[in-house]
Amino acid sequence: MIKQTNLLKILALFIFVITTSCDLKKETTEPNTTASTAKISEEAFKLWTWITAEKDRTDKSFDEEFEKYSKNGIHAILINTYGDPALLTRLVPIAKKYNLEVHAWMFTMNRPGDKVAEQHPEWYAVSRDGKSCFDEPPYVGYYKWLCPTRKESREHVLSLIEGLAKVDGVTSFHLDYIRYSDIYLPIGLLPKYDLKQEVELPRYDFCYCDVCTSEFEKEHHKNPKDFSNPAIDMEWKNFRLNKIKSIVDEAYKITHDNGKLLTAAVFPYPEMADHMVRQRWDKWNVDAVLPMIYNKFYNEEIDWIGYATKQGVEDLKGKNTELHTGIYVPEMTSEQLKEAIYQAKSNGAKGVSFFDGPAITDAQWQVIQESQNH
Repeated sequence: MIKQTNLLKILALFIFVITTSCDLKKETTEPNTTASTAKISEEAFKLWTWITAEKDRTDKSFDEEFEKYSKNGIHAILINTYGDPALLTRLVPIAKKYNLEVHAWMFTMNRPGDKVAEQHPEWYAVSRDGKSCFDEPPYVGYYKWLCPTRKESREHVLSLIEGLAKVDGVTSFHLDYIRYSDIYLPIGLLPKYDLKQEVELPRYDFCYCDVCTSEFEKEHHKNPKDFSNPAIDMEWKNFRLNKIKSIVDEAYKITHDNGKLLTAAVFPYPEMADHMVRQRWDKWNVDAVLPMIYNKFYNEEIDWIGYATKQGVEDLKGKNTELHTGIYVPEMTSEQLKEAIYQAKSNGAKGVSFFDGPAITDAQWQVIQESQNH
């Protein structure tokens, strides 16, 4: 018979072995926090702003601008450097001086002023009525959309993403214009172009280039150019949604391979984005989305910001993607801005981003500062 003291020693040894093995198992199976597992939000409620940087500006002018953002409570700046890694590299240490996160913002599928792309007219998206964005852009002259299916145009865009993702000190690469051209404009903008868009019009329906249509025909045994009403063909619509998704998924791999996160500016909520610009962002591999919930563009009241935020948050349930509401500050009173921030925060947003930094008034800055105390 085992004596009681020996029995207690055996039990103690058994417990030690079990707990040690559990700790070892935990240590070997839990991953380190890397770009693939890190979260965008470290603050309780994150404040961002979009800005555009011109390379002929002095470091002093950027220093003054970044100091202003930091003093007013901004945590992160999304910087458009027109895809220039050298300018981004120059700006990172200035931003870090004021504890500002830097996110590399780039026009993605819409590439105005892209000197490399301009050497290849065949890279550009083609409308259903045969007009190329290379020389006949829709709506405005800067709508220079590239085809997301063509191998060469895709590789060009992804190479630009990689160039910015390699810059030291950058937190994320930020996709903008990651979609097709607008099949429907926001309703508030239609009078500006003297347009009625009650159906999908051929002039604004993309992309019908030979590469897109032939690849689709190979997969589905029908040619979109033969459709009497392309809007009701779900395979054709889904084909285009998936072409954008595939670029986002490639960008996700590139950014994470370089120790960075992936963020994106997107249309207000997934169903709306799907309808307006062939963009179904709740199905993407992306760390955070900043939906541009610009209520004025849609003739909506401030509480619509809450509605659209909530819809996006609900659609992202179960995914490791944060939502930070984008707010358009021009012509917004300080009281409206206060309500906009409240609507975003109370409907599940992890933060808000203001478009854009230089447009924020002194009265609005006061509201932004006060918002951090609630």
